[in-house]
Amino acid sequence: MAKWVGDLFHRCIIKLGNPGNILGFDIDTAHFNGNEAPQSSVEVLFNSSSSEPEHDDPRWTQVLPVVNLGPSSRHLFTVPEWETASHVKLNMYPDGGIARFRVYGVVRPRYPHNAAEPFDLAHVFSGGTVPYTSDQHFGVGSNLILPGRGKDMGDGWETKRSRQKDHIDWAIIKLGVAGRLEFAEIDTAHFKGNFPESCELHATDSDVVARDQKNVQWTPVLSRTKLGPHRRHFFQLENVQDRIYSHVKLTIYPDGGVKRVRIIGHRVDTADALRAAFLAASDEVVPAILTPKVRSMQRRPTFIPVLPLTADAFEGFGQVIQAYADSSAAPRGTKITAANGATAKKFHRLALINHSYWAGANALTGLSAYRSQPVKDVAGDKTWEITTLERHAFTNQAFIPMGCSEMGGDDGLENPGSWYLVVVAKNGADDKPDLTTLRAFMATAAQGIMYDTAVWHQPMTVFDRPMDFTCVETQIGDGGKADCEIVELDNSKGAYKLVLPTL
Repeated sequence: MAKWVGDLFHRCIIKLGNPGNILGFDIDTAHFNGNEAPQSSVEVLFNSSSSEPEHDDPRWTQVLPVVNLGPSSRHLFTVPEWETASHVKLNMYPDGGIARFRVYGVVRPRYPHNAAEPFDLAHVFSGGTVPYTSDQHFGVGSNLILPGRGKDMGDGWETKRSRQKDHIDWAIIKLGVAGRLEFAEIDTAHFKGNFPESCELHATDSDVVARDQKNVQWTPVLSRTKLGPHRRHFFQLENVQDRIYSHVKLTIYPDGGVKRVRIIGHRVDTADALRAAFLAASDEVVPAILTPKVRSMQRRPTFIPVLPLTADAFEGFGQVIQAYADSSAAPRGTKITAANGATAKKFHRLALINHSYWAGANALTGLSAYRSQPVKDVAGDKTWEITTLERHAFTNQAFIPMGCSEMGGDDGLENPGSWYLVVVAKNGADDKPDLTTLRAFMATAAQGIMYDTAVWHQPMTVFDRPMDFTCVETQIGDGGKADCEIVELDNSKGAYKLVLPTL
């Protein structure tokens, strides 16, 4: 192996996005033809302190000795696996150009210290991988689990267009650690005309999932759901209570591009896995010979995540009333025009007022004001139990946040809250709330909501600070059941608790 003789050389220290085990390098001199670096070497170290290492730190260890480089070409090198590195130092002898430097290896997973803390199980920094995809014509599947929202369509996963009937594409994500799933985020950022029409998610718990997926039992955790352009979609997952999964399969209809997939959940320990396996195999009624601790697991609370409110996720319960920074992200079919001498952008008819009161009911539509005070009964673990739902059987109902009073008005709120709670459920066969459809959302002060007629919902609830709302509603006004029907939930078989966001 040739070696540069002399003291003149240049170096570059790179901090890896996440520590990991290094397996090889790609030193690319593309477009440097005659002015490429003639030779190079690589050193690595692991640094756990907050200060960055200097070039003469004694911990640097050479893993790639001096190698010759050629003009305008990639140079691939494998090295004995080195664990674990946080920084690499690329040396060039004596000078010249290097176009790209890639470090290949296996990410050292990062998990929250608290096992109860939710995090993205699929994220590349959590050890997630995308081992298989049906197609990655325009963008590779591994982009789905990268940090951030990316810069353009090129750093997402995008499949080629298909003209075949009933075509689908799919990607399999191996979670960095098996866990209990809560909700998913599917982001179509920058995909404005080539996003998938819809998607669904399945999950499995398996040591190995092969590309052909034979003998893999997939459980649906998100039924087929429509997607929109250039926005984040948040979905509460189904069939996840007391279950553990190691892989998630994203299926898109029929093709298109997705920027990121986040699978939020909790990692599990061995005891959790044993409990979940027992509950999955047990009957509805737990035998009396079991210990009280195990019996009580059948009655443990159902935890509902509070997700950011989006028009897509709220579809079927009502409408979201808001402006959009990028018009492409508005619900499909929204009419958008300039208004007020082009000083404003108008998003037309995001929600329509209607009612079905009988003739002679003397119901009137009007605007009311609500001043909502924060609730006080939040548990120390940031959970809150749902005890009451209501509905309006003959009308829809809207709530619009009213903001603050910075000009010194006597009656306005000087420091109102920044978000409020929206909890909804569909009606069941027994004409009571179907709690399997229970969903919870965090609506910001920039969002109003319109509940569909007869949709069950939690009374207006705020947590951090008081908030004022304008309410658009139709009422007879006699305080009767026709205007507002209220039910108290029977939590004897297990409470329904919200997992409140940490702001």
